[in-house]
Formats: sequence, structure tokens, C-alpha cells
Amino acid sequence: MNKVNLKRIKKENYALMLILALSGVLNIANLSLQGYGNAYYAAGVKSMTMSWSNFFFVSFDPSGFVSIDKPPLGFWIQALSAKIFGYSSWSLLLPQAIAGVISVGIIYIIVRKSIGTAAGLISALVLATTPVFVAVSRNNTVDNLLVLVLLLACWALSAAAEKGRFRWLALSLVLVGIGFNIKMLQAYMVIPAIYIVYLFSNAVSLKKRILHLAAGTAILLAVSLSWAVIVDMVPASSRPFVGSSTNNSVMELIVGHNGLERLGLSSSAGSGNQGIKANESFGYGGPGYGGTPPSGTGQSAYGPGSGGTPPSGGNMPSKMIGGGSGGNSTFGGSEPSSIVRLFSNNSLSDQVIWMFPLALFGLLAAALKEKVRFKVDTKEKQSLLLWGAWLVPVFAYFSFTTGLFHPYYLTMLAPPIAALSGIGMVSMWQMYKEEKGWKGWLLPAALAVTGVVQLLILSYNMNSYAFVKYIMIAVGVLCIGSSLGLSVLKAVQEETGYKLKKGLAALAMAGLLTAPLIWSGTTIFYKMSGTFPAAGLSLMSGSGMGMGSLGGIVSGDTSTTSKLVAYLKANSSTEKYLVAVPSSMSYTTDIIINYGEPVMTLGGFSGSDSILTLDEFKQLVKKGEIRYAIAGCVGGQGGNSEIMSWIQANGKAVSESEWNGSNSMAKGQSVQLYDLKGIL
Repeated sequence: MNKVNLKRIKKENYALMLILALSGVLNIANLSLQGYGNAYYAAGVKSMTMSWSNFFFVSFDPSGFVSIDKPPLGFWIQALSAKIFGYSSWSLLLPQAIAGVISVGIIYIIVRKSIGTAAGLISALVLATTPVFVAVSRNNTVDNLLVLVLLLACWALSAAAEKGRFRWLALSLVLVGIGFNIKMLQAYMVIPAIYIVYLFSNAVSLKKRILHLAAGTAILLAVSLSWAVIVDMVPASSRPFVGSSTNNSVMELIVGHNGLERLGLSSSAGSGNQGIKANESFGYGGPGYGGTPPSGTGQSAYGPGSGGTPPSGGNMPSKMIGGGSGGNSTFGGSEPSSIVRLFSNNSLSDQVIWMFPLALFGLLAAALKEKVRFKVDTKEKQSLLLWGAWLVPVFAYFSFTTGLFHPYYLTMLAPPIAALSGIGMVSMWQMYKEEKGWKGWLLPAALAVTGVVQLLILSYNMNSYAFVKYIMIAVGVLCIGSSLGLSVLKAVQEETGYKLKKGLAALAMAGLLTAPLIWSGTTIFYKMSGTFPAAGLSLMSGSGMGMGSLGGIVSGDTSTTSKLVAYLKANSSTEKYLVAVPSSMSYTTDIIINYGEPVMTLGGFSGSDSILTLDEFKQLVKKGEIRYAIAGCVGGQGGNSEIMSWIQANGKAVSESEWNGSNSMAKGQSVQLYDLKGIL
């Protein structure tokens, strides 16, 4: 190998190391600022560290009463991290942060192998600076662990399509099955890409490809459903109730809450474009709750920046939280479904769409350059088909679904947008240099259109942040100005000035990366919503905090929680449960995270799970397994409303002064502690 090649390799390695270092800083720096992230999941991980049974069944509470509403693998990794480094916010968030950095390296490897180093580096840089990708990397939601596994599946697929070896296809589908055990059906969003790429490859005959896919599908299903089948085979009395299921079955959870509801095909998914009703998700307005938000804790029950206004009319406010620009939304499904949904002034556009036009132009340019036909006979064509078949269906889903999804799910769009941005820039640059016709104009056109879209997104913030106009000037000068310069040089057909053209293209890319980098960087200095992680300027004013962590009605009021726990422990003896509560939103997560005490969440996460009948609850009270209960607060729906009503009618109300001393909660607080001892 000559010195020139060695020098080039060194430059490439240095560039990659700088990109990985940038990703590391964005994902890991000041990570503990984000606290425990989603307190519901953090409480589950705390419980999982307390027994092997809780670990396997992903129990939400230390007593193994009900599980969290997700599959186990992502939380197993967090629990192992907590065991190794000690249970802390940092140890829970670290696996996702590291997964984000590794994903940046993996996308570089995949794109570089098929298209080249420059495309790989650009792809890695775009992914590393995508706001939603960074936000999710700094949170204990497991979506970026899923992204990492799916990128590894794509790496294995590229080898399968190129060589026609079944073992590589099997590995790819095994990895997707592993992804299923991280986030269930969300992992299958890449299945169309995998099947299409392998089916249209030509390393082996069509008959063999079909047989390979049939066998691979059997492997995929076996791996995907392995944990679910095992759990459902265990007697219900020997494991936690499957949270958010209607019949205590993981299979129903897959089909229902984590399936049809996400597609808007379930009655519980809400109607119209609202995605999900508030009293189905957070318990407000449910039976046993007077409709007044908890108060008196020194902060809104809806989190910093929310203003403390409760939902009304049975639906979540459509413009309440998230990382969005002008108008923020709790659920992406509450935004009107259309092709422009992800570009509109809402909580979605500024999370992932910055480079989307460049990716689309890149897809077109690369398809033209590679002369893509039905015969996908080169690794370049296979790569293009892979990312295109990932991008288009996922973009369509997020644009048009009326089902339940949160803005941070958009991290699923980050890899294909990043990959096609890198592939497209290289393809359009080559066409710009070589093509005399309209194809040679794709590069300046793509840069200009992408710049205009970014200016549109930035304009949503102009009224809130004065300095945004300076970002807009930078984007306009660097991106659109460079695009005009490239257009002039193309128009005069200047054969010289190669370095100038290359410099203008580089400046344009720098301009396009400016806003996403600033958005991503906010997560290092400002705390996100634990439940709805999102990056952006809204974090600076606290408006991106939204619902907080949904960790309890007094989340952050550790004094009140500690007094409650101290009272309950002082007056309890042999009871199995410290206290029964309607849902995971009522004191529960604080008690589990900070004290590791067994709490019975009668209605699971949202308060709507029918886990016990009234007679079964009475039997537990009679046997002395439960003495205290909190009623009249968040949650208490379905069959649990009957239990809540019975508690309120028959339990002895404990005066607040008995457990909270002189720190009485403000007027309007609807929490009431009841003593059930001796009533049966």
C-alpha cells in the first residue's frame, strides 16, 4: 500500500474518531442531568434488580404484582448496568447513550462498505446530530437500543444479499427478533426493507431466495415470540399480571396495546386524530378521581413549564408538550394526519425532519446514478434499496397513522435519513461534476430545498427566541448561499475551481448541520421530559419538560414522599404490600425508586388494568396482606373503580396531619390515605 493510500486511511480514521467523539459528547456529557428519565421504567428496573423473578418477568413493583408494558431485553440491559455500576440515573441511561454512539459507527460501516468512505462519514455525522436520536440516547426509553439492533440486522442483510448465504439472512432476522424483544412490533418496521432487498438480490436463484425467506420467517417468529410464549405458559399465580393487557397475556399485549393501538385500529386507541384519551393514559377524570389535578407540591402535576392546567373534555391537549417548536403535542397521533404532518408547526418537525429533503433528493440521485431496475445486482443498488425501503414506509406511517405514538418514536426515521443523506451527497456531487444535463443540477437544488425547509422549521421559533434569526442567517448564508454559488459555477460550466466547488458543498453541509447540532446540544445543558424525551430550544424555557416523568403526583417532593413511607412502615408489620394505589402515577414510582418498597398498583400503569376483582382484593385485606390504600387520586378505572369506591366507603380515612405533619398539602389536593385494618 502506497503512502498516499495510507495517508487517506489516516484521514478517514481521524474523521470517524471525531464524529464518534462528537456523538459521545452529545449522548453522554452531563448525562445525570436527565435524572431517572421515564420514572415508570426506572421503577421497573429497580424492582428487577431485587429478584430474579422480577428480572425475568420485568415486574414494575418489588412484590411482583404487575409487569411493565414492554418486552424485557432493553430493561434487562439496564438492570445489569444497575447491578454493575449501582442503581442510579447514570447507570440506567448509560446503555442507551452507548448504543447511540455504536449506532453511529455501525451506520458508517454499512454505508462505507457499499458506497464509500465519504458517504459513510456524512451518514455517521448526520445520525450523530439528529435531535431525536440524541434525545432518545439520553433517556431510559429503549428505542435506540432497538435502533442499534436493527442496524446490525441491516449489516447482516447486506452480507446475505451480496453472498446469497442463508446464515447471514438468518442472523439478520434473528437480530430483528431480538429487537422484537426490545420494543415488540416496532422492530418489524424494517421487515419490508429486509425482505425486499433479499428478494430482489440475485446471488442465488429466486427459488432459493423464497425458500430462504420462508425459513428465515420461521426463525424470526420463533425468536420474537420466545419470551412471550414462556411467560404465557407460566401460571398466572406464579408471575406478575401482564401490564396493559386485557387478559393477562403477553400475546394480547403484543396484538392490543403494543399492536392495534399503535395503528389506530383498537377502540382503546382513541378516535379521530387524538391518538389516545387522557383518562386512558394518565388517569385524569377516571372514576374515583374528582377531575382536579393534584397541587400543593411546589410544582405543577403536569411538570415544569406546563402551567398546571388539567386536561379537559377527556382528551389530552393537542399542543401541550414535546420538543416541538411553536406548538407541542403529547402524542404524535394528535397532529392531523397528512403528508406534511412532520413538517408542520408541532412537536414532530424539529426532531428529525431537518435533513429529510436531502435524503429524498439523495434517493432519487443515487437511483438515477446506479440505474436501478428490478435486477438489484450490485451492493450499491442493494444499499439504496435497503435505506429507501426503510425510509418510505416508516415516513408514511408517522405521517398518516391515527394510532398511538410518541414523538420520540421518530428516532426510527433517523438511520435511513442519515444514510440517504450521505449516499445522496456523494451521488449528487459526482453528477454535479460529470453530468451536463438536468441531473447535474440536483446537488444545488437539494441543498437549496433542504435549506428552505430548515428555515421554515426555524421560523416556528422566531417569536419565542430572538437569537433564532441568527441561526436562520447562518443557514441561509452557508447553505442557500453556497447552493447559489454552485449553481453559478455550473451555469458558466466552469471546468476549473474544483476546490472552490468542493468548499461550497462542504459549507452547505455545515449550514445544514448547524440547527440540528444546536437542537441536539440543548440536551447537555437542559433537562428533558423523562416520559417524552425531545431535544430543542423549548428545553431552555422548560416548556419541553411537559408532563415531567409521570412518576407520581408529588414527583420531586421527596419530603412528602419520605413522610408517607415513614408513616406506612412504622404502622405496618407483616403486610406483603406497603400500600395499594390506583395506578403507577400516584406516589408509586417515587416509593419504588427511592425506597424499594412493595406497592400494589391496582390498575397497572394507567389505572385501567383489571388485575383484581373486588372480592379478590377483600381477601387480601382479610389475610392481612394489605392494610393501607390511597384512593381518590390519579387512576382507578375499569374494575378498579369498584375497589376504589369500596375503599372510600369502608376504609378509615387517615388524617393528613398524622403522616404529613404540619406540611399540609394545598387546598384541592385529592389524595386520601385509608386504613383497612379490621374492616373485614
